[in-house]
Amino acid sequence: MEPNKFSDNSLSTQIAKKITQQIISGELQPGEKLSEYMYADEFGTSRAPVREALYLLTIEGLVERIPRKGALVKGYSPSEIFDLLEIRTMLEELAMKRIKERGVQSISLERMNLLLDKMYKEEDSRAYTHLNHDFHMCLIEMSGSEIISKMYERLEMPLLSIQNMSFSASGNIEKSIKEHKLLLQLLQENQVEVALELLNKHNRDVIESIQKQIKDKQK
Repeated sequence: MEPNKFSDNSLSTQIAKKITQQIISGELQPGEKLSEYMYADEFGTSRAPVREALYLLTIEGLVERIPRKGALVKGYSPSEIFDLLEIRTMLEELAMKRIKERGVQSISLERMNLLLDKMYKEEDSRAYTHLNHDFHMCLIEMSGSEIISKMYERLEMPLLSIQNMSFSASGNIEKSIKEHKLLLQLLQENQVEVALELLNKHNRDVIESIQKQIKDKQK
């Protein structure tokens, strides 16, 4: 599944998608330098579309430009990672409160069910990360709040990069599928408050899993 932030078909967008996939998959690591010449050669173009792609990715929070070093894959400190995950949790909790007020939308449940079917079949952690994000985005859209949706969309690219780390750990995809299945079932039964409790626990578990992985890397 392609990142949905880049919807047009321009060359700079194609390059941005390529770099995004490399970052989310871990092929490109935080702090790694991005060569304009290499991507220009790969795509048979000048450096101008590559610079535009890197500019797009800087806006999305995946790339940072550092004087005398150029464009690097953006790395997030542990505190920044946890801030992003906590903000995600708060936005999803607020979305669930709006769903309780406005009602569960059947069209969103249908899309979540389709996504869940794909999640069952997906074995690649990067592709699963995209499906997971789309599933959670259904909750955000069901809230009916444009403000919540726009704020959540701003987190998309950094979250995809961070969450892929969680889903690459053994057993986390299986646990995620079980919890998403139960969450969908609760919403279908209109048990929004119970669904919120499950969602909050699910998000806390994600934070704890990533905390453990970061600690293990620091040993």
